[in-house]
This record gives sequence, structure tokens and C-alpha cells, in this order.
Amino acid sequence: MKLHEFFTPLDWCVVFGYLILTTVIGHRMRGKQGTIKDFFLGGRSLPWLAVTGSIIATEISGVTFIGVPGALFALNGDFTYLQWAIGSIIARIIVGMVFVRVYYEQEIYSPYDYMGNRLGQGVKTLATVFFTVGSILAQSVRVMVAALPLKVVTPLPFEWCIVVIAVFAICWTLMGGMQTVIWTDVMQFILFAVGGAIAIFAITNSIDGGFGAVVDQAGDAGKLRTWNFDWGIGNEFKFTFWVAIVAVPFLNLNAFGVDQLNAQRMFCCRSAGDAKKAIIFSSFGQLLTILMLFVGAALWVYYLNNPPTGEAAQEMGYNLANNTVKKGDNVFPIWIVTQLPPGVSGLILAAIFAAAISSLDSILAALSQTTLSLFYHPEREGCTIDQSKLVRVSRILVVVWGLILAGFTLLIHWANKGVPILPLAFGMTAYTVGPMLAMFIASLLKKGSFRGLLIGSIVSFGLTMIVRTDMMVLIVKAIPAMKSVFASLPTFELTDEGTLKPLFGFFWMWPITFFVTLGFGLLIPKKSV
Repeated sequence: MKLHEFFTPLDWCVVFGYLILTTVIGHRMRGKQGTIKDFFLGGRSLPWLAVTGSIIATEISGVTFIGVPGALFALNGDFTYLQWAIGSIIARIIVGMVFVRVYYEQEIYSPYDYMGNRLGQGVKTLATVFFTVGSILAQSVRVMVAALPLKVVTPLPFEWCIVVIAVFAICWTLMGGMQTVIWTDVMQFILFAVGGAIAIFAITNSIDGGFGAVVDQAGDAGKLRTWNFDWGIGNEFKFTFWVAIVAVPFLNLNAFGVDQLNAQRMFCCRSAGDAKKAIIFSSFGQLLTILMLFVGAALWVYYLNNPPTGEAAQEMGYNLANNTVKKGDNVFPIWIVTQLPPGVSGLILAAIFAAAISSLDSILAALSQTTLSLFYHPEREGCTIDQSKLVRVSRILVVVWGLILAGFTLLIHWANKGVPILPLAFGMTAYTVGPMLAMFIASLLKKGSFRGLLIGSIVSFGLTMIVRTDMMVLIVKAIPAMKSVFASLPTFELTDEGTLKPLFGFFWMWPITFFVTLGFGLLIPKKSV
């Protein structure tokens, strides 16, 4: 029996019923759409609790829902991912206390407007370009995540699954701008919280001894280990305490305070005080991470006692000898489809689709806004461009960026087949996090030159390229002879299988590229007029 045949007509009814319900509610909650302030900021009228739910929904996404259980199922998977919550919470508090205050001092639509006001149009353009590049790199992974369960439950090729997800995200964003995005995000947040709870309840009930057996067996195998005090300098992707408190705050200061994906939500609040509460209280989203870690532990114990067979084992790359898998990201979707009763599996799959699409419609809104601002500058005083024209252009940009994102996702899928979702998602951020945060800090200090920040950003991007294999793989596929050239670099080695392997933990690039970019920005003087 093929995997997609486990997914019954009742499951499809539940999935489509949920998507239709979300679409109808999103349409009814869209509010006014007469100006770009309505379209991009929800008229700055949204309650902070809704914004908090939206931030959590965007942060958790399908990467957490699928990638976290899959990572725990890996050979050395455990609860150490939870350490990174420390750096995440520290960053949210700083953003709420410092970043929000300066953003609400004037009418702006993005952090890049603020940078432009402080250091000039050149810095705004540079920050927008880096945001765009970073968004395409990082969000392409989220499209892939959403396509994974769709591939499990349909006979569609993976490439077509990517296209379907992109089309849904475009349609939801066009429907009503940020007002719709935030209220549908709230629905997604509720659904995947319920979905995760249903999953842990169902898995533990199918195991002799229930939750206690999960704790005992997973604990004995080291799956519940939470602390790792390794510095994490080497190539192995590890979640360690020192990375959590030294490097992760840089990632999350950018993610919540500078990246328009989350910053745009803060701008939708009624006041700076509400925005501060929204970002700080979003820290409670880490409870969902704990929930999904327990789902991963329960799945590990379940398959230890009930090894998968047939196509399920093949699609997981299951190793009976040590109860590990090569394709951890397939474990949870396959369990949902094959083990849950009809209708319930449809509800959980709807939660995964919802989690993924909630992130994608958000990034399309953010990309559309920053592109519009780059060319039309609606935040400037005296802007006389017709608002209806700006809204129309914004909608066109949503479609354009949706198509670009789908195309780049196909390229990333082609270049990174077999790479686990979680490290790929985090790794993609290494290219832009440091430079973007450095631009904001320079703007906050009102010091630094565009020329210096530009040089620092380019140097930082280049440094990241020689510790990550993403770009190298694409180059090698186009020019095979370059493999030996890259293998000669001190940051790579050639494995026995003939693939490039990085030798340095990419997460240290978050602080390194921040200081490199800021250093160049402050030390290189402005060009004399």
C-alpha cells in the first residue's frame, strides 16, 4: 500500500475544510484596504495578543513542527536544541526595551526606513537588499518543509508540491494584507498547538507504559539530555550552551528586531507599549518547541518498539540496528499518515500546512513592503503618490516575489537533496544576519558610512561562503572542476563520498560578521563631497 493511499477522502475533507474556513475568516477580518498603512500595518490597530500569536506562528513554522522531531530522531538527537531558547529570550527582551522605542518615534513601515532616516538612502537600500537575499535563502527552506507532508499524502512530484504551497501563500497574502496575515496566523498558532498536543497524546497512548515509558526509554538512550557545554567550533551541527548565550542572541536580535518578517508585526500594534509586550510575551512560544521535542522523543520510542516496514521505512531511511533514520524530516509526516485515524491525520496535516503557509504569506507581505518602499518611499513626508496605486503595486509585488521564492526553492531543493531541514534553515541565515544587525546598530548610534557598511557586508558574505557549502554546491554542479579548488580551502574537506564537508560551525558567523561589518562601517570614513 502506497503512503498516499493511507490518506483517506475524510482526511482531504478536513484539510480543505480547514483551508476554506481560514480563507473565509481571513477575508472577513481583512479590514480596510484603502491605503498602504492599512495593507502593510493593519492600520496600526491590532491588539498585542493577536500580534504575539502571529509572531509565534511565524517563528514556529513547519521547520519546528517537522524539523525538531526529525532532528531528535537522528543518531545524536536530544533536547539540547532547547538551550537556544536562552539566547532567543534575551534577544526579545532587548528588542522590546530598545528597538521598539526608536521605531515608534516616527511614522515608518520597516527598520530599513529607520536606517535610511539616520544614515541615508544608501544604507536603506543596502539593508533592503540584504533582507531580500536573506529572506529568499531562509524562506525557501520553509517552502520545502511545507512540501514534505504534501509529497507524503499525494502522488505529486516534490517539485509540484512546492508550486502548490507557493500558490496558497500568494493567494492568502493578496486577500487582505497584514490584517489577514496576522489573524490567520493566530488561527495557525491555535491549530498547531492543538495538533502537537493530539500527536503526543496519540503516540504515548500507543506505547505500553504511556508517557512514563517514553521518559524512561528516551532518557536511558540520552534523548532527553538538555545541556551541552561544548564550544561547538567544529563542523558538526550542535546545539550548545555557549552558542546559545554568545551567538544565538545575534541571530534573534536580527530576527525579531531588524528582519521585516517579525518587525512588521510590531508596527501593527496600537502603541510602542503594546509592541513591547507583543515581542517579549512571544517568548512563551518556546513551550511549543518543548512540545515538539517530546513528540520527537515519543516517536523514537514508538519506532524502537514498532520498527517501520515497507515504503515507510524506505522513505525514512530507517536503520533497524540503532533505531535511527537518514531522512528525519519524513518521520513525523509518515507517522501521521500511517498511524492516526482518518480525519485526525487530516487535522494534523492541516496544522503543518497552516504553520508553513503562515510563515510564507508573512514573508511575501514583508518583501512586497520593502520593495515598494525602496522605489516609491511612501514613508517620506509630502509623498503624493495615489494610495490606491501603491496598494495595486503592492499586490503585484506579492505575486512576483511568490514566483521568485518558488523558483529559488526548486533550485535549493536540487542542490541540497538529503540535507536535514533544521541545520539548513539555520545555516541559510548565516549570510545576512550579522551585516543587517550591524547596519541597525550603526543607525542607532548615527555613526558609520555607507561605503564602510557596504564593504563590510560584502566581506562578511564572502567569509560565510567559505564556511557554508550552499553556494559551493551550486558552483560545483555547474563547474565540476571547482570541487578540488574548494576542497583545498582550510574550511572544507572532501569526504570519501566525494562531497564537500565544512569544518567550522556556521553559527559563529552571526557574531563574527556583525563585528566585521560594524567595524568597516565605523572605521571607513564617509566619501567626501
